[in-house]
Amino acid sequence: MTSLLVIAKEPVPGRVKTRLCPPFTPGEAAALAEAALADTLTAAAATPADRHVLVLDGAPGPWLPAGFEVVPQSGGGLDERLAAAFAGCTGPALLIGMDTPQVTPELLTPALALDAYDAWFGPAADGGFWALGLAEPDPALLLGVPMSVPGTGSAQYGRLRAAGLRTALLPPLRDVDTAADAAEVAALAPAGRFARRHRELAAGLPDLPVAR
Repeated sequence: MTSLLVIAKEPVPGRVKTRLCPPFTPGEAAALAEAALADTLTAAAATPADRHVLVLDGAPGPWLPAGFEVVPQSGGGLDERLAAAFAGCTGPALLIGMDTPQVTPELLTPALALDAYDAWFGPAADGGFWALGLAEPDPALLLGVPMSVPGTGSAQYGRLRAAGLRTALLPPLRDVDTAADAAEVAALAPAGRFARRHRELAAGLPDLPVAR
């Protein structure tokens, strides 16, 4: 049974995308986070999988499309929460975050075909990773990996290689962390909710680039 996991935080002002403040207010940052999450969930829902799972810190809202199983995030550090998400799967699983609203079903679908490879890895431009797919989910592959540091991606990829896993690479994507990230990602997917919300909010900030 294949599982497509999206790990996310409820988009509450002051709890999400705080690095967007300034120039955005906490409420505007939360609105951008909600739009990013909605775009990500839409792409995930359109990607064939036996299970579509939202691994959520918080409560679901109207942004959640039908067809998703919602499970709470575990406690502990991010490595422990990611490991716990994989531990809840009984077959091939692909996990992504809510920070890449430019993601598409075309990008995700190959990473759920885990017959030719043992793992898929999607590096992020900031040195982390935006996707991790495992043919046989093993929480030990994530536990102890240093998270949210410039070397997170290389450490996680090294863990996969050290385990002898045949690992395929997905294209690198840029996470939305800063205002510059937001403008660039909005430009990459101009028809999405994230880009529309970014245009609305950035229009009121004359010194901020607006995606066209």
